[in-house]
Amino acid sequence: MRVEEEKEKNGKQKNSGKQIKTLAVFDPQVARAVAAEMRRQQDKIILIASENYVSQAVLQAQGSILTNKYAEGYPGARFYGGCENMDVVEELARSRAAALFAAEHVNVQPHAGAVANLAVYLSVLKPGDRLLGMELAHGGHLTHGSAVNVSGKYYQCFSYRVDPRSGYLDMDEVRKVARRVLPRLIIAGASSYSRIIDFAAFARIADEVGALFMVDMAHIAGMVAVGLHPSPVPHAHFVTSTTHKTLRGPRGGMILCRKDFARDLDRAVFPGLQGGPLMHIIAAKAVAFKEAQTEDFYRYQQNVLKNARALAEELKELGFNLVSGGTDNHLVLLDLRNKGITGQEAELLLDELGITANKNAIPDDPQNRLITSGLRLGTPAVTSRGMQEPEMKQIAALINTAIAGRKDSIVRTRVKREVKKLVAAFPVYQNMR
Repeated sequence: MRVEEEKEKNGKQKNSGKQIKTLAVFDPQVARAVAAEMRRQQDKIILIASENYVSQAVLQAQGSILTNKYAEGYPGARFYGGCENMDVVEELARSRAAALFAAEHVNVQPHAGAVANLAVYLSVLKPGDRLLGMELAHGGHLTHGSAVNVSGKYYQCFSYRVDPRSGYLDMDEVRKVARRVLPRLIIAGASSYSRIIDFAAFARIADEVGALFMVDMAHIAGMVAVGLHPSPVPHAHFVTSTTHKTLRGPRGGMILCRKDFARDLDRAVFPGLQGGPLMHIIAAKAVAFKEAQTEDFYRYQQNVLKNARALAEELKELGFNLVSGGTDNHLVLLDLRNKGITGQEAELLLDELGITANKNAIPDDPQNRLITSGLRLGTPAVTSRGMQEPEMKQIAALINTAIAGRKDSIVRTRVKREVKKLVAAFPVYQNMR
């Protein structure tokens, strides 16, 4: 008996350091949540403008053993040994991004777009310097100077707005604000602006007032990559982006800049803001940048734009008010006030019926940001599923029916059934469970 007990004890000791159990066996609670999220992404129409479906190649890189490696520093100048393979991966990501966007210098280490923006600020601004960005309620981003964000706490932040009647940026107004404020840095880029941004006009204004110019192209990076949206790179000193929206890569950030700013920018990322980079994510970024160089990706971006226009036009036909009247990119911003429903109510209603979108402020919104009067829709994810213009018209009709018949249980049941039929015809991740 003692011999058997001793064998069992020794066996446990030998295996104590090994990670041999699968997620489902070791942590069924987390496994169930992952499986439920898989079903949600498969079974719902995802219209979040900032979300997408990555390829299985990106998923494999992101879930790879590169997560085990510390690699503080940069290729050829690491603070840890054993980084030769990390150098290969990061150089691939940097060179591919540089080629894709015709950039002089690229940093692919930022963990997120917010970190990328903060790194630019840290590299060229001092606390208290003036920063000019798009007003949050008019389509800007938290990190462009919002009072609740670190950017609004460390710098003197000012904002420009869209014309409340047209929904378009008024560059003459931007110039007036810039001349009055005299910022050190001007930021262009948005999270809920559906029109082409005139980067050349922004650059001229920055030159006039002696400011540096940064563009946050997170939402439009995929279209910029293939030439279907004007590129900010020739006009801006810095261009930041996420890699997970229209670019269809892993969740993360990157920065493009002119070579004169490269040294200070890299130091702002590491050691200024981050320690070890997420090498598994950088590998997935490299894969996504390679995918973005293909003809398939170009056609995908064409379809994203076609689908957004089709969705916008059909919603207009159904009586919805669109901020700026339409779209030039991947997103549509609805003003729901004429439909008698708030953004929050619409988001909850549609999600219950299988359509995932997000409430969003509209310019001069009378509601607070937890309620809102708007709904933001985007076509990157549904386009990745293979849906095209006929499906966009169908989705617009389902949204209209759901909102108009929201108090009728029979109508709600019918919409839910139609959503299930539609997503079943366009499966994702078929060989994954």
